[in-house]
Amino acid sequence: MDRRRENLLGKLKEAQQQNGYVSKEIITEAAQAFGLPVSEVYGITTFYSFLSTRPLGKYVIRICRSIPCDMQNAEMIMDSVAGEIGIGPGQTTADGKFSFELTNCIGACDLAPAMLVDHELYGHLTPDKITEILRACKT
Repeated sequence: MDRRRENLLGKLKEAQQQNGYVSKEIITEAAQAFGLPVSEVYGITTFYSFLSTRPLGKYVIRICRSIPCDMQNAEMIMDSVAGEIGIGPGQTTADGKFSFELTNCIGACDLAPAMLVDHELYGHLTPDKITEILRACKT
């Protein structure tokens, strides 16, 4: 493995944790520090669904779009989340409280349909469970 890339993902994940997203400035700084083109660092950043190039809300809701979740009515889960918080996938509420993201595989196929709220895993979802989970975040 190219030594320049060895710690890049860790650096990007660290920036995500500290800032809530990976800014253009961080991408540029990382590219310079690792001797890589900015476009390559941007490509790596956008490839990983748990990294974001835009600020995210206080609570990040990630709906799993893997085949097991899709087969267990993920569309209904997405509609329930959207109805509860008033935004669609790829959006953040105006108050900055929630971001709604779609992702491939969260490693919970046995709990399909599943979602993460920040790093908390919720499975065997129903519209009622989603309402309960998200209302708890609102308080």
